[in-house]
Amino acid sequence: MKITFYGHSSLGLKIEDINIIVDPFITGNDKAKDKVDIKDVKADYILLTHAHRDHILDVEAIARNTEAVIVSNFEIASHYEAKGFEVHPMNHGGSWEFEFGKVKYVNAIHTSSFPDGAYGGQPGGFVIEGEHKNIYIAGDTALTFDMKLIPMRIKLDLAVLPIGDNFTMGIEDAIIAANFIECDKILGCHYDTFGYIEIDHEEAKRKFYEKGKDLMLLEIGESIEL
Repeated sequence: MKITFYGHSSLGLKIEDINIIVDPFITGNDKAKDKVDIKDVKADYILLTHAHRDHILDVEAIARNTEAVIVSNFEIASHYEAKGFEVHPMNHGGSWEFEFGKVKYVNAIHTSSFPDGAYGGQPGGFVIEGEHKNIYIAGDTALTFDMKLIPMRIKLDLAVLPIGDNFTMGIEDAIIAANFIECDKILGCHYDTFGYIEIDHEEAKRKFYEKGKDLMLLEIGESIEL
């Protein structure tokens, strides 16, 4: 499994021969738009945690370029289905066996509305079991006891957690979240994109390290292999 960071909360996953994009926000991100050309982004599936602009901005462009299937909650899926895109709707607690592995839609505590104010359903995260590796993409969320349910069913190899504070968990809560999900390997997201969520990278890594955890903060376009 290969994971590429496209800035903010945007990720590319390559599981065997399948390409997955999570929460594509690239052209509106000043830190990413000159480093990533969405015309070059490969996608068989697009996973969306919620409907906020900084998670869906490039969905339609990428879906048109690739004919990717959009996977999200029922409301978001219905929104894109009405526009003529292929979708797979999910809801909290549900799971589905896709060609690349099993995906479970799990709880997140946040808000969710489209840029025009339309209802975007309830936000969520994804637990993905693929290629003998298991990852948790938390989406935008506060710290929640529901995270403790995840390791009761699955052992995680990596968790993608928001760490920018103000709109989501900050560093201290993300460390507690790592304990709740029983995962010591964390990929940080939702930080530095704009002023409200700027962080001190070295301090963040130090705080995770002091708790016996590895926080990875990738450069835009950088990849890791699981």
